Amino acid sequence: MIISRIWAMPNKWTFKIKPIHDLIYRYLNNGIWIDPYCGLYSPARITNDLNPDVKADYHLDALDFLKSFKNDSIDGIFFDPPYSPRQVSECYKGFGMKVTMETTQQTFWSYQKDEIARILKIDGLALCFGWNSMGINKNRGMEMIEVLLVPHGGNKNDTIVTVERKTSINTKCP
Repeated sequence: MIISRIWAMPNKWTFKIKPIHDLIYRYLNNGIWIDPYCGLYSPARITNDLNPDVKADYHLDALDFLKSFKNDSIDGIFFDPPYSPRQVSECYKGFGMKVTMETTQQTFWSYQKDEIARILKIDGLALCFGWNSMGINKNRGMEMIEVLLVPHGGNKNDTIVTVERKTSINTKCP
């Protein structure tokens, strides 16, 4: 496994941060890549974002978007969700959506990760972005192949990027 640490200026748009951009394009291939939280600069072929003003293929809740794919049908995913329960709450409220206990607990991300493991093909890649290095997790049939730590300095939280490859089908997933 490769572990890298590269300093970079923070940016609201994760994929515009140079070391993250460079990592993405080392792994991106011509397969079917999706992004359930695409924002403005996703290189994914199939995109989704709650914000109706963002140019995306879909404007669904991320879990509903992920559930729309067949088992073992995706080559890669960019998983750049809100990083904290506070961010989830602000995002949902900002689009007039109801915030529930479930949307502000760990299960919010866990259900999405179960779906990601279900829809990724064997050898498919998951690039996860956040404030931790959990990724999708080996318990869901994934193998960690790279971790990139992007410290932004000052009081800014680091961005942690994990790259995982699906190595097996996890029977625990839906």
